[in-house]
Order: sequence, then structure tokens, then C-alpha cells
Amino acid sequence: MFSTYQNPIYEYVKSSDQDAAQPIHHPVIVVGAGPIGMGAALDLGQYGRDVLVLDDNNTVSVGSRAVCYSKRALEILDRLGCGERMVKKGVTWNVGKVFFRDELVTRFDLLPEPGHKMPAFINLQQYYLEEYMVDRMAELDTIEVRWKNKVVAVDYSGERVRIGVKTPDGNYTLTCDWLIVADGANSDVRALMDLQSTGKIFEDRFLIADIVMQADFPPERWFNFDPSYHRGQSTLLHRQPDNVWRLDFQLGWDKDPEVEKRPENVIPRVKAMLGEDTEFELEWASVYTFQCRRMASFRQGRVLFTGDAAHQVSPFGARGANSGLQDTDNLVWKLLLVLDGKAPHALLDSYCDEREFAADENIMNSTRSTDFITPKSTTSHIFRDATLHLSKRFDFARKLTNSGRLSDTAVLAESVLNSPDDGEFDSLLVAGAVMADAPVAGDAGEWLLDACGNRFQVLYYVDDIAQLDRPLLDRLKTLQDDSIPVETLVIYRQGEAPADIDALRDSKGLIAERYDARDGSAYLIRPDQHIAARMRAIGVDKIRAAVARASAQQ
Repeated sequence: MFSTYQNPIYEYVKSSDQDAAQPIHHPVIVVGAGPIGMGAALDLGQYGRDVLVLDDNNTVSVGSRAVCYSKRALEILDRLGCGERMVKKGVTWNVGKVFFRDELVTRFDLLPEPGHKMPAFINLQQYYLEEYMVDRMAELDTIEVRWKNKVVAVDYSGERVRIGVKTPDGNYTLTCDWLIVADGANSDVRALMDLQSTGKIFEDRFLIADIVMQADFPPERWFNFDPSYHRGQSTLLHRQPDNVWRLDFQLGWDKDPEVEKRPENVIPRVKAMLGEDTEFELEWASVYTFQCRRMASFRQGRVLFTGDAAHQVSPFGARGANSGLQDTDNLVWKLLLVLDGKAPHALLDSYCDEREFAADENIMNSTRSTDFITPKSTTSHIFRDATLHLSKRFDFARKLTNSGRLSDTAVLAESVLNSPDDGEFDSLLVAGAVMADAPVAGDAGEWLLDACGNRFQVLYYVDDIAQLDRPLLDRLKTLQDDSIPVETLVIYRQGEAPADIDALRDSKGLIAERYDARDGSAYLIRPDQHIAARMRAIGVDKIRAAVARASAQQ
């Protein structure tokens, strides 16, 4: 279909479940083999848990679709075994530029400081991400994927969820303890359960055009308001791998989507933007409408909604797939504790509380971006243009310029899973924030996030490793034998770690700087790498109390 990519076709295979006299039971079933569903499956599979994935298709996404992946999403995908492959293939960028009537008015740098493994953003076509995730799932014998298996019925009224599945060989029935729904914005499962997403549909349309061309534009995000080639509207340009460029054109609400995406209408717009003599090949085109909406609750009994099935935002700001991956990152460790009887069902309510809060924050930021990009009144249009004029000269106006506030990680400062600080801290990495990466030296790895993995972990910071309190460390090691194990990772600023201690040196001093870490400070890290507690003086009982709170047992 495309000159730069050939969609793989995954074989439909009839399962023995289809011939069983009674519905076969699976602990967890995931509906949807897009990035979010596969993210949930990979997380479960890497924990060593059996998971079944059902998808009504047999290939990856057609067209580039989501292309911008944020630092936090890349960190999650790195833990799932896909991040480094994505960065190697993707186009790395961190600079964005905003133009007004063809004149540069402001620029921004999303990662101005060094000392992070993952870049601020990469651009990569969604089909590559999905292909890499399918490959990674195939490496884990805990994950089974069934292509051309469409969920057509859902009964969640009992202690088990019962689903009907349609295949090329007919229908069959399955049961599961938990159903994770990741089947996209037009979720069939949500419709089958007669559930709604509510919110706002913005009366505007944008054309996406992916073109193949040789160009020496830098790998930056260029947003142009009211350019000479597209008066009264706005455009966006991004570079992707394989010399594919993503162009977005604001169209207005009155345009016919089917007409606008025809090649004979797309090509003149591209030539107007890039020049009549520019050589390019149109690879893919689509028209989309802004929507900002979400479900009232992401949990319905034993059915858990994630990604676009649970919430939608406009594409400006790259908040769709990035936010959805944070959904499953938040959900899976909680679900496993509940499955193992180590935490109450209330822990899953915290998934709703935390990710619904994050969805509301994304919707708020996305709505503000959309209102700025597509003003609907004379007053808002005057304000927008005046802001752009002033942003070239004044910092206050640059802060108001909004071409899509790019995806960030919500700080869950009000989460009931957080413990109050034990002592005073100056760092912005409060309880509820995702931990910051930093370079380290030691056998556990070169980056802090790699060393932490996906388990409860205590970061115990000491100034001089030679002064380490060995009896205290021995007491901390007993936490590994608790019902919810907690490992201790010693981080030190100076000295040389003894051979019998797993410790990491704060090689650049960035952990001390970013965490406001001092001698004796400790940080309890959740399996999704959010900070659950901070304390100036570490203690075994304090850690146990914080773990109990972080697992909804207090």
C-alpha cells in the first residue's frame, strides 16, 4: 500500500478454546492489539503472568497515525523491551518553533538539560511501534494473541466476565477474572456495555498528509499560524523516518472530509506549502475532527477501560497514545496485587482516581490548545493574533502561545496512595510524581530507571558509602521477605562500594540535585516508577507503612 512500508499480515489460527464444551477461563483477557492493549499484555507477560489478547484485525495500523512519543512513554516502552528499538528507528527531536504569518515568533526546548536516557520526543509511525510490540510479545511464552477474534458480547454481572467472540470459524465463549479494554475511540466493548464517553466535539477539521520527500529541514516541530500559503488557518510539519513527513492543514468545519482527502485536492495544498517545484509522493491522507471526552468511570466491576476507549483528546499535544501507555503502566501492577490477594479491590479504584485525574488534566490542556489554534469568536481571534505578535518580543506572551502543550506526566499529588513527607524537601519530585532518570555507575546499570525496574523499591541515599549503616541495611533487606516485597537500592555520592553491596554511584550528582537527596534520605518508588513516599531518615517501619498505604491497605 505504501512505498516505505509493507503491512505485515498475522495469521488467524483456530484455538482449541473454540471447540471446548464449556467456556474456557483465562485470568486476564485484553481486547485490542493496538499500542495500549499490547502495552498491558507485555507488562503482564513480563511479570510472568498468562494473558490472552484478542483483536478483530490481523495487521498493524494502516497509515502513520500517532507519530509523537514522549520521554515518559519511551521510558515505559523501554521497560517493556521496545524503547531502544524505537529510538534507533525514530527521529529524535526536542525543539519546537512557532511561526505567525511565516515569521518565527517563538521556539521552545523540551529537554534543555542533559542526563536522561530517553529523549524528549521521537517521531515514529504507529505501524512501526505496533510491529515492534508484536515482535516483543512473540518473545514471551506468557502471551497469546488471537487475530481475527472480535468481541461481540459482554456479561460482567457476575464474579467472572463472560464474553462472546466472533471468528472466521464461528462464535465461541470465554470467561475471565478481569477484562482490560483497549479497543480504541470507537470501542465495541463500551458500546456492547451501553456505556458512553461524554465531552466536547470541536467544530473544525484537519487534514493529515504523509508525504515522502528528500528535504534538509531540521528534525523540529514547526507550527505556522495564518501562513501565506494557507491564509486564515494553521499548519503543522513533522519529520518521520524513511523520509516521510507529516503535514497537518486546518480546514474549517464546512469542508467535506471525503472530498478533502482525495489526492487531487491534497497535492495542491502540499505544493502551496512546500513550493511548486518540490518533488514528493503522497503516501497517506486522512481528515480528523477534534474531540475531548471521557467515560464517567474507567472501571465497571471487573472490566477496566484504558487508552482511547476510556478517554479522547485532540491530537495536538501528542496526548493520546502517550497517555494510554501511562494508563496501563498504572493499572497492571495494581491488578496483579489484587489477583494475588495481596491488595483489596480498592486499589483498582485508585487506578480510576489517578488516571481519570490525568485524563481531565489532558482534556483541559488539549481544550485550551484547541481553543487557541481554532478561535471561534472575534474576541478570541484578536487575543490569539495579539499574543503571537507579542511573543516575538516578550516572555509573558511566549508563555501564552499555545500550539499544543505537549504531552507530560500528570503529578498525582493528591493520590490516596501517597504518604506525607517525613521531613522537608525542596525538590519538585513530590510524592505522586514520576521519578526522574539520571546517570549512575555500578553493576545494576548506567541509568537509574533501568535499575529500578517494575517493583516496589527503596532508594536509600548516602553521602559516603564508607559510612553506610550496615545493621540498618540488613534490616532493610528483610523487606524483601514481606508479602509485598520491597528491594533496597543504595545510592551514594562518593567512595567505593564494597563487593558485597549492590549500590549505584550518583556519577554526575544529578540524583542529589533532582531529588534533593541528602545523606540518609529515602524514597519509596512504586512499580510504575511514581514516588510514593519521601523521608529524611529511613526506617523499616516507615517503609512498611508507606507500602501498605501505596497498596490501599491503610
